Amino acid sequence: MTVHDELDKSLRWLEATMKAANLWKMETPAPSAFDSEEPFCVDTMALPQWLRFVFIARLDALVERRAPLPARCDVAPALAAYFAQQGGRASDRLLLCQVVEEIDRLITEN
Repeated sequence: MTVHDELDKSLRWLEATMKAANLWKMETPAPSAFDSEEPFCVDTMALPQWLRFVFIARLDALVERRAPLPARCDVAPALAAYFAQQGGRASDRLLLCQVVEEIDRLITEN
């Protein structure tokens, strides 16, 4: 299995986990929200919005084209910090952090 195949599998796992945690159904951010220059678009989106509409979408596009992946990915610490502030069910937080850690690992070790 190629890294692109593994990444696609992990992205589908992230999507399913977000759906199970009721973090998938949300409004699409305004087009201007995507113009943010801040990490994770923190000034224009909540982190779950960024995961769904930026992170997953951009990685899906790279997987689909079999394009080179970024040199590094370090999203899991930001997600852990977000959940530390926002709370939520511990099982949901754990699963989401695990899948994002796997995506970070796949990209960084590629």
